[in-house]
Amino acid sequence: MTAPGAAGPRRIVVMRHGETADNAARVWQGHRDTELSDRGRAQAREAAPLVASYAPDVIVSSDLRRAADTAQAVADLVRLEVRRDPRLREVDVGRWQGLHADEVRERYPDVVAALDRGEDVPKGVTGETRAQVAERAGAALRDVADALGPGRTALVVAHGVSGRAAATELVGLDHDVADQVLRSLDNCHWIVLVEAPKSFSTTAGWRIAAWNVGPRQP
Repeated sequence: MTAPGAAGPRRIVVMRHGETADNAARVWQGHRDTELSDRGRAQAREAAPLVASYAPDVIVSSDLRRAADTAQAVADLVRLEVRRDPRLREVDVGRWQGLHADEVRERYPDVVAALDRGEDVPKGVTGETRAQVAERAGAALRDVADALGPGRTALVVAHGVSGRAAATELVGLDHDVADQVLRSLDNCHWIVLVEAPKSFSTTAGWRIAAWNVGPRQP
């Protein structure tokens, strides 16, 4: 890992995509390749100049359209290409994909109850656990970090679960603790991660500088 030097610390902005019709309707999406809604596209346009102000040197996105199109709104302003990485996809929700949240609670009460208790069981019976998402999305974010030069900034556009899991994995924060103390990411909101020296050490580590930042604060 390259420690921050005269060029300043390295920085990664992890952004969630804009709203989709499924988000608004409380439908589980998972790997379903939904598009941004009209509201989601408006959110992306509103957020893009603010995210562009971080002056990203590289943009990486989930390969799902809702994330890639959100990333493109920023890329158009900073004149960069968007590299797509399927490891940043949202959590696979198995049998829940396409189901309304109320229908899921009615049809899968045992799985929902386990999740409510904080157990890391597969979403939708046949889907992924949080740990599995953290492993793949975290690896994608680590690859971005490892390739980032001194003083450079990367923008990574992902999803509510995958973005959160990747960020907490990179900083080494326990995922159970993160679930308790950090709110979920709103659509077109982002996390700012900055590499900084640890106390009394020349070794640098990634830290959370800001969480759930966006055009309209909750």
